[in-house]
Amino acid sequence: MAKDCSFDIVSEVDLQEVDNAVNQATKEIGQRFDFRGSKAALSLEGETIKIIADDDYKMKNIIDILQAKAIKRGISLKNFEYGKIESAAQGTVRQLVTIKKGISKEKGKEVVAAIKEAKLKVQAQIMDDQVRVSGKDKDDLQNVIAKLKQMDFAIDLQFVNFRS
Repeated sequence: MAKDCSFDIVSEVDLQEVDNAVNQATKEIGQRFDFRGSKAALSLEGETIKIIADDDYKMKNIIDILQAKAIKRGISLKNFEYGKIESAAQGTVRQLVTIKKGISKEKGKEVVAAIKEAKLKVQAQIMDDQVRVSGKDKDDLQNVIAKLKQMDFAIDLQFVNFRS
């Protein structure tokens, strides 16, 4: 009965759901009266969302629409990293929104430090863009998950591959 239990902490985004949210936002922008005749556009290019609007006010409205659609599709807003608003052609403005996936080394170190701070009998190790937590007792692992859910790491964490 001395076998280890483990789980992985990841930060993943379903790009199909992001694509669906972008498509729904584009459809709503096309139907809204306040965007009639404007150069407002939204497109997903790889892991970047490109937003084009007539001015800063319309840019803010487009971002609000995109965020609402993302929330409805179960995408955490912590996965969006907004670039600065730049001037574009024909008097429009452009902004790039990068979709963050994976746990960076710095964030991984923060997560491991938080786990060690909890003083439970578990080991945490960084593996590429995820953190693996292992221990002998399932209850300790569940306590780690509960502690991490209470903390804010500025990224969306998911707990997967629970093995016993």
